Amino acid sequence: MNFLRSALYMLAMAITTPLIVLALLCVFWLPSRQRRLFVMPWVRLVMWLIRHVLGIEHLVVGAENIPDQPCVILCKHQSAWETFALQVIFPLTSFVYKRELHWLPFFGWGIKLMPFVAIDRAQGKAALKQVVERGQQRLDEGYHVVIFPEGTRLPPGAQREFKIGGAWLAAATNAPVVPVALDSGECWPRNSFLKTPGIVTVSIGPAIDPAGRKISQVNTAAEEWIAAEMRRISPHRYRHEGENTATVAAA
Repeated sequence: MNFLRSALYMLAMAITTPLIVLALLCVFWLPSRQRRLFVMPWVRLVMWLIRHVLGIEHLVVGAENIPDQPCVILCKHQSAWETFALQVIFPLTSFVYKRELHWLPFFGWGIKLMPFVAIDRAQGKAALKQVVERGQQRLDEGYHVVIFPEGTRLPPGAQREFKIGGAWLAAATNAPVVPVALDSGECWPRNSFLKTPGIVTVSIGPAIDPAGRKISQVNTAAEEWIAAEMRRISPHRYRHEGENTATVAAA
C-alpha cells in the first residue's frame, strides 16, 4: 500500500511540477513578490497530496511564537517535506539554498525565479557574505528567511554542528531567530522513494533576540533549543544517550 501511495504521489509531482514551472516562466515579467505568490496554490496542492495520497499529516506546536515581523528561521532538516510545509506554516518565506540546485530540470529553473537566497558554498567566507547581503534584502522585503543550519538533510536521531550563517544574518539585521524542530524523517526517510503515513510534529520555539548577544551565543541558543526539543518529540531516537551515560557511570 505504501508503495502505491508513494508511486501515485511521485506521478502527480512529475506531472504538476513541469506545469507550474512552465506557467511561472510565462509570467517571469511579474514582480518577484507576485511570482512568489503565484506558486503558492501549487504548494498547497502538494501539501494536499502529501496529506491525502501519502497519508502524512502534521501537528504544529508553538505557532504563537511566530513573530509579526520578518525573522530568521533556523530549522531541522530531515526530508523534502519541510521545504513545502514551512511555506504554509510561515507566511511569505524565502529559502537559503545551494546554487547547484539551479541545474535540476524544471525544479531548479523554478526556484531560480523565486525571491530566494542562492549561495555558492564553494566560496567559503564569500558565501557567508552572500547570506547576509541577500538575506537582509529578503528580510527588508518582508520575507521570513529559512535556513537549515546543519547544511543538509539528516536521518532522525542524527545531528551536526550548526553553521554560523543564520545567526550572522540575524545579528547583522537585528532580526529575531526562530528555532524549529521537526520529525519529518519518521514518515519521509531521507533519499527514500517509500513514504509512510503518520503525523509530523513541527515545534516552533520562542524567538531569540540577537540584540546584545554575540553571534556564537545566538547560534548556540538556537542549536541547544532544537537539540532539546528533538529529544522531547523523538525520545526513541536518543535512548542510547542515556544507556551510554549509565554504562560510563557503572564503569
